[in-house]
Amino acid sequence: MNWAFRIARVRGIDIKIHVTFFLVLVLGAIQWAGSVPGDPLQGALFGMVLMILLFVCVTLHELGHSVAAQYYGIPVREIVLLPLGGVALISKNADKPLQDLVIAAAGPLVNVGLALVLFLVTRATVGLPMLTGQGTVDNLLSQPSLQTMLVWLLAANISLVVFNLIPAFPLDGGRMFRAILAMFLGYPRATQIASAVGQVAAIGLGVVGILTGNFLLALVAVFIFFGAGQETAQVLSKTVLTTLKVGDAYNKYALTLQIGDRVSKVVDYILTSYQPDFAVLQGSTLIGIVTREDVLRALATEPSDRYVTEIMQRDITKVDAAKSLDEARQVIGEAGRRVGAVFDGAKYLGLVSLEDISEAFAVLRFVQRQQQLRRERTRAQA
Repeated sequence: MNWAFRIARVRGIDIKIHVTFFLVLVLGAIQWAGSVPGDPLQGALFGMVLMILLFVCVTLHELGHSVAAQYYGIPVREIVLLPLGGVALISKNADKPLQDLVIAAAGPLVNVGLALVLFLVTRATVGLPMLTGQGTVDNLLSQPSLQTMLVWLLAANISLVVFNLIPAFPLDGGRMFRAILAMFLGYPRATQIASAVGQVAAIGLGVVGILTGNFLLALVAVFIFFGAGQETAQVLSKTVLTTLKVGDAYNKYALTLQIGDRVSKVVDYILTSYQPDFAVLQGSTLIGIVTREDVLRALATEPSDRYVTEIMQRDITKVDAAKSLDEARQVIGEAGRRVGAVFDGAKYLGLVSLEDISEAFAVLRFVQRQQQLRRERTRAQA
């Protein structure tokens, strides 16, 4: 993810912080700055520490999802911490609804465990009467202290569990709801239902947020609403793209380059065709790929007419021609690239890009809609 930098690596998963995350630290500092009379710095530092500890809990939540996904052999690229929470970039959905249910439930279960530990520690340090409201809780929680930190984190983890279990897709509760439905209805239909429920819940949360002046809740509702719609589109795309093999969709008439060609030839190709990516061959053997971005970068740094072998990408993502377009999209995406090389065994066939796959989806979707319209007209006439 852009504008994010790595701070740790756990089980092969990069833990990253988005630059906007620091807004949360500023908010925590402002919120607690007046808690210590005559010493706003102490209160501000306490507020920042609380925010950091909260996002440690969020990171553990996302690690719960990630470890469960890895248990089922699903790669996890990274976890990114954002102002509104964290997101684990899992490469694909689970193949079976039960696996999807376990992965979705793993995050909230981590927070349940943290809440239980914090409850026991808080009970031992604060005392049960204070913890259950029989005491000067307001005074306790208004001053920076270890007790305040424990109670605050306990409440935060309980809130994370409750909020994430709302059956509003794509929250964890919505994903669990979708997984249960998928056991009986299949993923496409289950996703449609869960997304619709999620968008209705998002509208309700948005209205509550606006009426109560809680604009953070309203903002979260917006993300839930559009996230539900995006998930529906992704499942629809997956369903459509599984109907066509890569070997039937790659560009069979693409322009190619040989090892003795220079950048000027690629420029001519780019100007006279719509092709953005070019295979570099030695005879019939693929040795690299040159993209439009590679050419522009080369011209910007050194305008001399260099050989294409000097600027080509040698690390090639290979895609089996027998795989579906959806599987090809996953392979290319997991490699962090936008173009892959199609092979039939050891034989190189051509290139396929994420843009090619998107165009194929648009065409296939249009054809499916036309077929559906014809079937509906036939039924109406009958």
